[in-house]
Amino acid sequence: MTLLFNGRTCYLRTLAVDDAEEMVQLLLRNRDYWAIYEPRHRDSYFTVAVQREKIREAIYQARENREYSFGVFEHGSNRLIGHISLYGIKRLPFLSALVGYSVDEAYIGKGIATEAVRLMVAFGFEQLRLHRLEAYVSPQNLGSIRVLQKSGFQNEGLLREFLHINGVWEDHFHFAMLESEF
Repeated sequence: MTLLFNGRTCYLRTLAVDDAEEMVQLLLRNRDYWAIYEPRHRDSYFTVAVQREKIREAIYQARENREYSFGVFEHGSNRLIGHISLYGIKRLPFLSALVGYSVDEAYIGKGIATEAVRLMVAFGFEQLRLHRLEAYVSPQNLGSIRVLQKSGFQNEGLLREFLHINGVWEDHFHFAMLESEF
């Protein structure tokens, strides 16, 4: 089951096992940049075998309606420039999910992350019929905070020492959007 959502600057497509090598290249290009706000991974994470397995797991999770993972691709070149997911999907009484995303450092500041988040929000509310979407973001990640604000998310507060990242407990803001705000 391949899902595809088109925007003006990018499109989202569910990843296929054949995308594993390109995913490794994306991860390697952004290894240090993404590690600022995400836990560092072991060297084995940056292998085609591990990425193939992660993609297989994502396909299974989508079939089970638990998580949807997409590659963010640049229009024109069809180059993989990021990834975005709806995960932690909860059914009634919650009808909620978390949004997580990362964009290639070479493409930040071009509106791509905002467009990808907006496409994911539309998918969550229109197709999955969720009531609430949430995202966590480091208070230092000003670019990602702007992406969430421009996409219609509201800051609901600070989660103190929320995530253990690279040996330190880090605070995160809790952003959310309701279906009625979409």
